[in-house]
Amino acid sequence: MHDHDELAPGVWTWLQAWYTTQCDGEWEHEYGIQIETVDNPGWSVRIDLGDTALSGMPYERQELHRSEHEWVMTWVEKDQFRAACGPVNLGEALHQFRRWAETTTREPGHRLDQM
Repeated sequence: MHDHDELAPGVWTWLQAWYTTQCDGEWEHEYGIQIETVDNPGWSVRIDLGDTALSGMPYERQELHRSEHEWVMTWVEKDQFRAACGPVNLGEALHQFRRWAETTTREPGHRLDQM
């Protein structure tokens, strides 16, 4: 879960670029990204996939439990990438989305990271 490329932009910069790429004057009025805190404590993430290249693409649920406050779960449900994680794992959860988006393909020769 910790693949990291020192030359790649940080996950926050990448997520902002991914979001900006989706915004076409219409997408952002119906879809978006939500990041919230939860009371166990931790984070909840919902990233809408509708009308993106990731819509309908398969994603294998991921779960990692290191300790009571260090855990990450990611899955796709109702055309949303979903994540729930411990209070120090938000970046790791977003990295899971990034890794999936960058390696998911629609057709031969077309990678989603070539935005």
